[in-house]
Amino acid sequence: MFKNAFKVLLLMVILLPAAHATANHKILLLGDSLSASYGMTQNEGWVTLLNQQLSKQNAPYNIINASISGETTAGGLSRLPGILAKQSINALIIELGGNDGLRGFPPKLIKSNLTKMVDLAHAQNIPVYVMNIRIPPNYGPRYSKMFTDVFAQVGSEKDITVLPFFMEQIAVDPSLMQNDGIHPNRSAQPKIVDIMSKQLASIYSEQLSQQ
Repeated sequence: MFKNAFKVLLLMVILLPAAHATANHKILLLGDSLSASYGMTQNEGWVTLLNQQLSKQNAPYNIINASISGETTAGGLSRLPGILAKQSINALIIELGGNDGLRGFPPKLIKSNLTKMVDLAHAQNIPVYVMNIRIPPNYGPRYSKMFTDVFAQVGSEKDITVLPFFMEQIAVDPSLMQNDGIHPNRSAQPKIVDIMSKQLASIYSEQLSQQ
């Protein structure tokens, strides 16, 4: 009997470090075509590339990609409850609003949808980060400002971090853009990885400090 108890204890000692090593901080990314590998294969997109890099580095976190091309804030809001019901996540990044802006949707509606998504996550004690989306200037200064202000307003009112838009460093370089002038090309993906790897490291550190 003593031998059996000793074997069980020894097995637990062996397995516990392994279980700890595979524990993962899961960051859900709810985004649109900018994060859904538009115009290329899934394996060529920045999310896959970043997850591969994190795996090689034995990072304690990774991204669960719930991005869909053409997604709007309304679409994200309708999908989020189902995703949260199926996935156990530690943080949420919302990269939505670009398609709303390109279609000229009312900023008040965009803000309302974002706010509801934040509330859904907060109801489950999930920290939320909203990306500060930008749209092309040809929509006029008035609409562009109203659109841009939405993200700062949501961040301020819900007391959440607004992340810099990774496309700001990409869109200014035509060599990194697809022919439509909206989506990043294959050459841009590693650069987005560099930008987002720093943001994810910051998010993970922030979560650790709050535990």
